[in-house]
Amino acid sequence: MKTKIGVLVMSYGTPESLEQVEAYYTHIRRGRAPSAEQLQELTDRYKAIVGGVFPLRENTDRQVKNVQEALGRNNPDPNVEFVCYQGLKHAAPFIEDGVEAMARDGIQRGIGVVLAPHYSVMSVGSYIKRAEEKAQELGIQMDFVESYHLHPLLIKALTNRVTAKLDLFEEAGADRASVRVLFSAHSLPERILEMGDPYVDQLMETSKAIAEQAGVGSWQFTWQSAGRTAEPWLGPDILDTLHVLHEEQVEYVLSAPIGFVSDHLEVLYDLDIEAQAVARELDMRLQRTDSLNSDPLYMETLSDVVISRWKKG
Repeated sequence: MKTKIGVLVMSYGTPESLEQVEAYYTHIRRGRAPSAEQLQELTDRYKAIVGGVFPLRENTDRQVKNVQEALGRNNPDPNVEFVCYQGLKHAAPFIEDGVEAMARDGIQRGIGVVLAPHYSVMSVGSYIKRAEEKAQELGIQMDFVESYHLHPLLIKALTNRVTAKLDLFEEAGADRASVRVLFSAHSLPERILEMGDPYVDQLMETSKAIAEQAGVGSWQFTWQSAGRTAEPWLGPDILDTLHVLHEEQVEYVLSAPIGFVSDHLEVLYDLDIEAQAVARELDMRLQRTDSLNSDPLYMETLSDVVISRWKKG
């Protein structure tokens, strides 16, 4: 009998239909139902990107399946079997559901990994806390991958995407060196800076590594998708950055949202619709790098960090 190691693959989650948007939004708001206006705005955003069809959840399901397959290929121990479980922050199956599924299957040891390469106590840390609490309750020994922001295969996958879009700019007649690359990630409240949180530093390290490998000299970092709360969030926002670049007479911009690994609302709406609309108003040419989704190099990255964490015991 092989020893089964549970692998809890965690991500933010998304509603599976327009009918589930209200419950999803309420969970994000910690049980407080959104106003009619707030709900309508979010529903309209989902309608704009998917037209009532929800491929977003299927993408996460596919990622979990492909991580499972990568672990099967790369498993160094014939006496061990890695079994993947899904745990979502704001939709079913919730993180706790994934841990409970492990317990039902008799698993005593698990590894948790989040589909986000950069650690913040407010993002990845919150996933880990929930999984850890449920695992302790159920008697499962859980270890976690906290970040993998400089994994060489991840950097290679992201570099490939930047290079591919720069090639397209060049083919369209733009001077490659004149394209400003905007690396971005989800903004978080500014108070993480006072906490010594590694989030910002890790994102800058990833950006620099990609820029070096892709031979990009003209790049900067910006933020996106900030929450609408009273406290200040990390900035500048990408929409503001586009206006500044317009004043600098930058004509070609490549958006590289390295803080996101999947096509979802923050990419398909905030960048592909909202940022594109601003770029058109400013007569700028804006392209976006393709999301990682189930890129084989990304799946190999996740497999490698899970196995490495398991080996540490």
